[in-house]
Amino acid sequence: MANFFSAIPITRPILIALVIGGLGGMAFMTFLLEFDRYTSSNEFCTSCHSMTFMEDEYRKSVHYNPVSGVRAECGDCHVSAGIFAATWDHIKGGKDLWKQLFGANYDDPVISALHLPEAAFATRHWFRETESATCQRCHVLEAIQGKRADTAAIHREETAGKSCIDCHENLVHRPVPSQETFKREAWNQMIEEEFGLEPGAAEKLLAKL
Repeated sequence: MANFFSAIPITRPILIALVIGGLGGMAFMTFLLEFDRYTSSNEFCTSCHSMTFMEDEYRKSVHYNPVSGVRAECGDCHVSAGIFAATWDHIKGGKDLWKQLFGANYDDPVISALHLPEAAFATRHWFRETESATCQRCHVLEAIQGKRADTAAIHREETAGKSCIDCHENLVHRPVPSQETFKREAWNQMIEEEFGLEPGAAEKLLAKL
C-alpha cells in the first residue's frame, strides 16, 4: 500500500485538490453538526404553533422538571445519535413539515388533539424500531434503581426482548392508549366534551381532512 501511494506523483494540482477537498469536507461536517444542533433544539421544534400543545405537556413532565436537574430536550428523545443518523431523521421529518404547511390545520387545538393518537402510534413504532436507543443515552439499565424495592429486579429480569417504550408510554406528552386498546369513537367523544363540541362533530372534522 505504501508503495502504491509513493508511486503517485504529488503535483501542485493534486495538492490543491486535496486541500480544497479537505476544507470542503470540514465545512460540510460543520454544517451538518450545526444543522443538527439547531433543528434538535426546543426552540426550533416549538417554532410551529402546533407544537406548543406538545410543549405544554412536556413542561409538566419529569423530563422537564427532573430531580437530578438533567433536562431532556426534544432532540434528546426524538433524534438518533450520530450526525448521519440524526441528519437522516431530520430529512424524514420533512414529511411532517409538509403536512404542517399543506395538510390539516394542526394549529387548531381540536384538530391537533384529534390527530394526536396517530402521531403517538408512529412515534412509538419508531422507538421500537430503534430499540429505544435515545432513551438509553441517559438511562443505563444496570444503574436503574427507582423508588420501589423491586424496580431494579424488574429491569434486570423482565426486559428481555422489550424496548423501553413497551412499558414506559405516556411519560411526557398527553396520554394516549396503546394502539391495541385504542378506540377512535371514545377518543372523539372525549375531545368533543373537552372542547364543548356537539356529539359527532369530531367525526365530521376528521372526514373533511
